[in-house]
Amino acid sequence: MYVYYVNRNAQPNGNHEVHRSDCPFVPFNKQDLGYYLHCQSAVVAAKRYFAQSNGCYWCSKPCHSA
Repeated sequence: MYVYYVNRNAQPNGNHEVHRSDCPFVPFNKQDLGYYLHCQSAVVAAKRYFAQSNGCYWCSKPCHSA
């Protein structure tokens, strides 16, 4: 299991990226999502805060969409 976070600051395209705690790109301004086995569950949790959320390209690639 990993701790996941969602970036409170949107990317230029409006997405709020979901990151695992071991990702080198975890932002400073983040919302703690809790422990999840897979990024899919973490993205669902992130969408409670930010409707336009998806996975980080580097640490949550299965949940990343361009």
